[in-house]
Amino acid sequence: MGSLDSGFPIKRASPLLRPLSPSPSLSSSPRGGDRGHMSLLQRPRSKLARLLFLFEKVDYLQWICTVIAFFFVVILFQAFLPGFITEKSGGNGGVATRSSPRDSWDFGGLGDLDFGEGIRFEPTKLLERFRKEREEVNSSAAALGRPRKRLAIRGPELALVVADLSPDASQLLMVTLAVALKEIGYTIQVFAFADGPVHAIWRNIGVPVEILQINDGSQFTVDWLNYNGVLVNSLEAGMVISCLSLDPFKSLPVIWTIPERELALRLAGYASNGQMQLITDWKQKFSRATVVIFTNYVLPMMYSTLDSGNFFVIPGSPAEAWEAKILSASRNVHELRVEKGYASEDFIIAIVGSQFFYTGSLLEHALILKAIVPLLAHFPSDDTPHSHLKVVVLSGNSTGAFKISLEAIALNLGYPKGTMEQIVIDKDESSFLGIADIVIYGSFLEEQSFPAILIKAMGLGKLVIAPDLPIIRKYVDDGVTGYLFPKENIVLLTETLFQLISSGKLSPSARNIALIGKENAANLLVSEVIEGYASLLENVLSLPSEISSPKAIADIPKHRKENWQWILFKDVTGLKYENSDFNGYRILDKLEEQWYRTRMDNSANSTKMLAQEFSPADWAEEKLIEMENTRRRLAEEELKDRTDQPRGTWEDVYRSAKRVDRAKNELHERDDRDLERTGQPLCIYEPYFGEGAWPFLHNSSLYRGIGLSTKGRRPGADDIDASSRLPLLNGAYYRDALGEYGAFLAIANRIDRIHRNAWIGFQSWRVFARKESLSKKAERLLLEAIQAQNGDTLYFWARMDKDKRNVLQHDFWSFCDTINAGNCRFAVSEALRKMYNLQHDIDPLPPMPVDGDTWSVMHSWVLPSRSFLEFVMFSRMFVDALDAQMYDEHHRSGHCILSITKDRQCYSRVLEILVNVWAYHSARHMVYVNPETGAMQEQHKLKSRRGHMWIKWFSFTTLKSMDEDLAEEYDSDNPHHRWLWPLTGEVFWQGVYERERNMRLQEKEKRKKHSREKIRRIRSRTRQKAIGKYVKPPPEGDSNTTVTVTPQ
Repeated sequence: MGSLDSGFPIKRASPLLRPLSPSPSLSSSPRGGDRGHMSLLQRPRSKLARLLFLFEKVDYLQWICTVIAFFFVVILFQAFLPGFITEKSGGNGGVATRSSPRDSWDFGGLGDLDFGEGIRFEPTKLLERFRKEREEVNSSAAALGRPRKRLAIRGPELALVVADLSPDASQLLMVTLAVALKEIGYTIQVFAFADGPVHAIWRNIGVPVEILQINDGSQFTVDWLNYNGVLVNSLEAGMVISCLSLDPFKSLPVIWTIPERELALRLAGYASNGQMQLITDWKQKFSRATVVIFTNYVLPMMYSTLDSGNFFVIPGSPAEAWEAKILSASRNVHELRVEKGYASEDFIIAIVGSQFFYTGSLLEHALILKAIVPLLAHFPSDDTPHSHLKVVVLSGNSTGAFKISLEAIALNLGYPKGTMEQIVIDKDESSFLGIADIVIYGSFLEEQSFPAILIKAMGLGKLVIAPDLPIIRKYVDDGVTGYLFPKENIVLLTETLFQLISSGKLSPSARNIALIGKENAANLLVSEVIEGYASLLENVLSLPSEISSPKAIADIPKHRKENWQWILFKDVTGLKYENSDFNGYRILDKLEEQWYRTRMDNSANSTKMLAQEFSPADWAEEKLIEMENTRRRLAEEELKDRTDQPRGTWEDVYRSAKRVDRAKNELHERDDRDLERTGQPLCIYEPYFGEGAWPFLHNSSLYRGIGLSTKGRRPGADDIDASSRLPLLNGAYYRDALGEYGAFLAIANRIDRIHRNAWIGFQSWRVFARKESLSKKAERLLLEAIQAQNGDTLYFWARMDKDKRNVLQHDFWSFCDTINAGNCRFAVSEALRKMYNLQHDIDPLPPMPVDGDTWSVMHSWVLPSRSFLEFVMFSRMFVDALDAQMYDEHHRSGHCILSITKDRQCYSRVLEILVNVWAYHSARHMVYVNPETGAMQEQHKLKSRRGHMWIKWFSFTTLKSMDEDLAEEYDSDNPHHRWLWPLTGEVFWQGVYERERNMRLQEKEKRKKHSREKIRRIRSRTRQKAIGKYVKPPPEGDSNTTVTVTPQ
């Protein structure tokens, strides 16, 4: 069939395109004539031979297959196409009569055909997940037994990532959505990879824009945790997905809108070309998104290979209306007609259909073609064999069989040659719609959304005629913006066409309806898109307690949901139309080029390695090295045989081995930063979790990273592995629940092995992301201050009154309640009550007075190392008490009283401000350091604290006594129940020292006893008596006898 598709056109008179039996419709048609009754057997053999001679270069097997396909289509067409013979009951007594084309047709014969009714997309997994999350929230509220409050101080914040700021349809969609979301309380920040004219539009509507800069490793210096969700628009903007797939951004909700289909078309090519790594990479990106949104119901089926249960459809986009506006303004209809080969007096009817392919589509087009047949008589041919009526079938089916079948049907219906043409829709469908006078939607499929091709046709000002389907009836007002016809009675389509056409042109009323339809099409589906996104955000976002819930969708002003924001783009120059697929070409080509380059580099490296491996010179050198090692090993073995080597006990051997290992570890080469750090008075540790935080860490000797997970540590950096120092952090539960506070516990555990500086500090990587970290000047002044002053002082530079979570300037405990679902006071009180074993009639909440000064947040402070250990001693007991009251329900369901929604970092927000409670009530100086200028100001001066501090509770003597009591309990009782405190650090009390001393004394006495027993055994061992005595014989000459004396 490939030869027929690209070969000679088949003549209409060819018997291969005719049915075996005459069609009633053809015999009644004025164009049928006697030719409609000619049988294949009546055709002269000579003509058949000449026909075969013309196709002698065509493969005969393909020709036979084509003939069989023709006959199958024609037979199917004749069997199911409703004819003009109908059964009329009543007057004719059930006698079959012939009716005119304008009579009612019987449509019942198509009941058993497949018209695509089963083609539906339902996001069942996603909807089920939303349902379960709602049920968990309701059930957890009852299980916790304490109400949680949303003390909202600001609205939810969204990050919107776009490819660039060029004026196109995607920007119009996002601008319209942003304007509507702002009405119900959302705050939006736009990120783009390139600047453009739309930057001014975002600025005019009050949305800030930031141009992303990619650093090494394809990461961005953006703290995505500042936002409650990320909206990503287009495949090209999907570059940010790689960064959002790293910790600590993995749990952030991501909604990825994909309007392009280019990637779906390339997936099959990737598989066939062996580019499986590209498919794997895209699967990982698609699975990272919380929800992947498509703009129609075809795309999720095309991308089914990458579906991980997170696909969702929000139908609607201004892309079709945008394209229609650009095309209408830039191209002339007459020029388009000449370019496509049509005359200005031609009347063109375009038949379009569904984007889905199903078996009934061919017959649906046949029905439309049959309804148009009567119009042929009303279009004069000007003494030429060609009619001025042109029918163009726009279809996405590019197979040759479909095209040939359509031509066969048209010839059987009596269409003159050249009247009907099938055009494959690829990317130029708009130009064919632009030259049409009428557009007929020839699909009877009950689709889930309004067909996009009809929006495009209406936007081009074309009169639209479509079946009276519910989804079409919802947006097309019959006789006002278009025309509808019932699919059960297609004869009304013919009547409608006769009404709309006058003297070979559209009637004035039809033109007026087309203009009204054009105005209506410019803003179709706006409400559905806005409400769809707003509803999805409600289900996806998990808002903390300090964030207010957005307003109801019904509160969006009506005028925001009626129109796309065309008015904002009217003065923007450089409006362009790019098919959404073209926008995806750049990123796809870039990734393919990167994959190819990586593959070539790996291949070159492998070839080079193989060449080096089999090099004769290398083999000779390796042989010499092996011989030298063998000679040296033999010499050492001989030396060992000659040397006495007392190995001692197994304990001595083990101790010697450990000593050698420590010596090896101490001999490793230390970098410059490590050497500088040894001689300075302060080291600031930066806790982080995952590769996403790497761009926000320092690389100077004053700072040192501490990774909470082994996997996410920086390669080549002198960072500390917190999980290896504190095994508790190997588990994900406590690593997430404690947050950055876990780094404090890891450093304090046997601190003398890694930290030998007099002062110790911490700084959250998020402080650097907010541009609130210490400047070089502030660092220098801080070092001078800690060297010049003596005494315990807490220096901090991230202040509570400047935190964006405290825009209402709450006091200490009110702020803590705000960020902990209104239960901070309760949780702290219960933890201290359990920690100090207080009665219920005592209020254990320490007062934190409001004196106009501020407090520390974000784990950014400096303390003397000894004071730090005292703080950790206090906080270990506090965390243990806090965990005892919350662990069971939080570990089971993920919900706790300190968060409105499911939250893995349950304890972290209370622990963030715990250092203020300890420092204030233990009489430490508290000094704020301006991170830019280094200026210092003491907060909560000691004189003003008198009478407010609970020094007895927070004194070192009290805390040390409590710590030893816990250590003694654990050491003596060895409890088997779950207990967090022993897992958070060292367990030591005076009894441990005494027990170890006693054990050493016992070992010493045991060795002495063993020595005494050995000496006693030596002394008391039994000796064997002599059997006889040897007597030296006399000299020669005296006697020749030897005398042996036997003892008596």
